[in-house]
Amino acid sequence: MAVKISASILNADYLNLEREIESVAEFTDWIHVDAMDGHFVPNLTFGWGLVSSIKKRFESFLDVHIMVEPADSFVEGFCDAKPDLLTFHIEATHHAHRLAEYIKSRGIKAGISLNPATPIEALKGIIDYVDLVLVMSVNPGFGGQRFIEESVTRVRELSAMRRERNLNFMIEIDGGISPSNARKVVEAGVDVLVCGSYIFESTDRKNALNTLRGVADGRVR
Repeated sequence: MAVKISASILNADYLNLEREIESVAEFTDWIHVDAMDGHFVPNLTFGWGLVSSIKKRFESFLDVHIMVEPADSFVEGFCDAKPDLLTFHIEATHHAHRLAEYIKSRGIKAGISLNPATPIEALKGIIDYVDLVLVMSVNPGFGGQRFIEESVTRVRELSAMRRERNLNFMIEIDGGISPSNARKVVEAGVDVLVCGSYIFESTDRKNALNTLRGVADGRVR
């Protein structure tokens, strides 16, 4: 399966968001929306109203990551916005299985995420029920942070767990992703690369995305 690229609008120009999404939608597989509440993480970003607007305007696969606490209070509103995938944090709920089942009952793929300091083993009770696991390779909250190298080991551990349990959930990674590390995380087991700063800070986004995809697929070194 070819590696997917999910363009994070966290680093886009918010005053021209429609134009910004248009500039990358043709060249990326997914559009990634980070919803933050200023409580679970030290930043305040997008709500389900924006998610709903993006879904109505664009045909791209909509990948929504909620960094909110408690996640239970927000999931219904984001499901109403009809993303294709909704990912919540295991640290932000006591009822991960119930939330995953609810999301899937709404016809939406369910994802689970964990912070860099949370052991991969924390997912053992939930990974049978989710479609995707998002590994944070920076501390969530702000774009433009430096990639945490230990994340590669964490992806390998998660990939091994997937093989051992004969599961087929996708592995996504978010934080500091660029051509300098794309290939090694893919080799470790990543299926989806979330990328924000590298894409939206580029003057030639099509070329930047083609380069990232080529490195990730092993065609460019």
